[in-house]
Amino acid sequence: QVQLVESGGGSVQPGGSLRLSCAASGFTFSIYAMRWYRQAPGKERELVAAVSSAGSVTNYADSIKGRFTISRDNAKNTVYLQMNSLKPEDTAVYYCNARPYDNEYWGRGTQVTVSS
Repeated sequence: QVQLVESGGGSVQPGGSLRLSCAASGFTFSIYAMRWYRQAPGKERELVAAVSSAGSVTNYADSIKGRFTISRDNAKNTVYLQMNSLKPEDTAVYYCNARPYDNEYWGRGTQVTVSS
């Protein structure tokens, strides 16, 4: 079955960095785009970044453009989100998302807290 397992979250001060990872299994990872979403307390889940199957095309939400970088390693079935210059408003649970076989799958999420 499809599984997405996020890791790498934690607590960091403003201006700090974190690197999230999402290990995927149960589908042919290399032929599907991958996405990172986040959900802050009291807010709707929002798309943060997306990467094409080969990793050559990326898209970002305006709120994180220039600070976050999405990438993938198809040999390791893993997608990453490098987060730099973190701000308190980046505090949220970050989720990995995939849509193989016309279905949508989510990981359980990893908490990112940015606070001084």
